[in-house]
Amino acid sequence: MSTVEQQEISLLRSRIVRLEAQVDFLYRHLGVRYVEQNSPDDDPRVLDALRKNNMIEAIKHYREINDIGLAEAKAAVEAIRARHGI
Repeated sequence: MSTVEQQEISLLRSRIVRLEAQVDFLYRHLGVRYVEQNSPDDDPRVLDALRKNNMIEAIKHYREINDIGLAEAKAAVEAIRARHGI
């Protein structure tokens, strides 16, 4: 590998480090966290309602999907919200 290529790689690595630091700063500033992957149990309708800050709609969808009681659904939706940082 040539010296020029090594310098380019080094430059790209330093840019990546700076960009990761900026993204981490934004997450902290906005009070959100990155979620790598959704759980298979996380229904898109529930997530959409949570993103719209509509907890009642999210609980309603969760209850319909899972056929469970109100308290159980509320706890599950709150856990989904916390896991996704919504």
